[in-house]
Amino acid sequence: MTSTLATLSSNPQFVALASLLTKVLTRSNISKAFGVYLLYIILRYRNSIYGLPTRTDIPGPRGLPLIGNFILVAGMRRDRLLQRQVENHRKYGKIYTMTIPGVGRIVNISDPEMIDHVLRINFWAYEKGEYLRKGLAPLVGGGIFAADGEHWKWQRKLASHIFNVKAFRTYTSSVFVEEAKLVIEYLSTKAGSGEVVDLQELFYKFTLDSFGEIAFGQSFGCLNKPAEAVPFAVAFDRLNAALSERLFVPTAVLKEWWDGTYGQVEKDTQTVNEFAYRVIRERRENAHKNSDRKDLMQLFMDTQDDKGNPLSDEMLKDTLNNFVLAGRDTTAQALSWTFYLMHREQAADRRIVKELVDETDRLLQGGYPTYESTKEQKYAEACFHETLRLYPSVPKNVKTCVEDDVLPGGYKIYKNEKIGWSPWAMGRDTSLWGLDAEVYKPERWLSGEKPPQAKFVAFHVGPRTCLGQQFATIEAITIMSMLMQKFTFELVEPKLEPAYLPALTLPMAHGLPVRVKHRNLTQSI
Repeated sequence: MTSTLATLSSNPQFVALASLLTKVLTRSNISKAFGVYLLYIILRYRNSIYGLPTRTDIPGPRGLPLIGNFILVAGMRRDRLLQRQVENHRKYGKIYTMTIPGVGRIVNISDPEMIDHVLRINFWAYEKGEYLRKGLAPLVGGGIFAADGEHWKWQRKLASHIFNVKAFRTYTSSVFVEEAKLVIEYLSTKAGSGEVVDLQELFYKFTLDSFGEIAFGQSFGCLNKPAEAVPFAVAFDRLNAALSERLFVPTAVLKEWWDGTYGQVEKDTQTVNEFAYRVIRERRENAHKNSDRKDLMQLFMDTQDDKGNPLSDEMLKDTLNNFVLAGRDTTAQALSWTFYLMHREQAADRRIVKELVDETDRLLQGGYPTYESTKEQKYAEACFHETLRLYPSVPKNVKTCVEDDVLPGGYKIYKNEKIGWSPWAMGRDTSLWGLDAEVYKPERWLSGEKPPQAKFVAFHVGPRTCLGQQFATIEAITIMSMLMQKFTFELVEPKLEPAYLPALTLPMAHGLPVRVKHRNLTQSI
């Protein structure tokens, strides 16, 4: 080392360079150089987070240097997130962008042609991605909801078998009827008493018991004691909301630390997983009693992974949790919003109830719904789909671009950028649905022409289109018609639109409180 320094010090060029640097790199000059560099960074990321240069080709809310739209997102009311997306699309058009620390750039779209491109035409260029997968891991693990590539493909193929068997469809109808009878039995004890019933909570119990029986071979017994809370369901809902908040709000974890709820995610994860493992353990111990009917759980138990190995209990647990999310939450919430929309204090909505009751009485004549009869109940189906247009069970969604792409209209999407879309905002878009887009109008579904999938995205589009679309529709029509045969409903607050919880799905924040009366069959509604 000493000899090297001696050699350099004897070199005239080295001496000259050292002398120049000594003169230039004064404390003052270093400060100036740092200032120039900082100014360059601020100008380069003047409207974006650090590391993502500002895009001037796509409009959007103006951000701050280096932190992008952090302040806007962190300060946004959680119960107004979806309304804000509607406002942004009205202000900026079919495409706008935001940048959020920890999330990156999200390009939000509402144009059906762009939606179709992302979700169907160039499907493999957009994935759920590692960010979403890690964020949702406590709830969905390696299950189908957040899976990509071959891992998603084989799960999808396997699950599609059970949903495409006619015998399965027919069998589900009888399960829905039997579970709906328990709902009716409970409501009969409350009818006419003036006692308030939370209809959303009751729908949750109905869909969980129904889906448990059909998909996992056992009812969860929620409707045996409808007035009691189900620990698994409470933990599941709380976990759903917390993880959704963490995905899109950079300060969510800090807020949990502040209000003392940080450890709740871990506790709820444990509760949910222990429930799933118990179901799996009981299935392994008792085996499936009816070998002629293979439910979803048995289908996965009998299969092998892509390496030829039986599925582990962890993978089966992820499967159960994923399908509970899909089979319980979404339909129960859609039913809740349907009953809200039909019973609001508006004359048009009272007419809707009458139309639904008339159709039910005419087709069922006091009997129970069947798979065949639900196919004839077109007005009931229209009511359900119109609800999903305005209050979609998955109101917002996001995917990650895995290779550079160009959207219709010439907008470039770069690798690792995220594409977001909101079925909620699209359902309120007058350019898609007309000037009455925000009006609850089931008749728009009775014209004989179904809207394009990329316009009505409540059941997704392309290869990930919801497998349970018909399942959910039959389930909803079954319980709607059975309840309408027996009862009339009155909202406790008919003028107030229920608030929603910001979650992966669209739960009402405070349930749907109603009063129930026995229907007088001698009077028209």
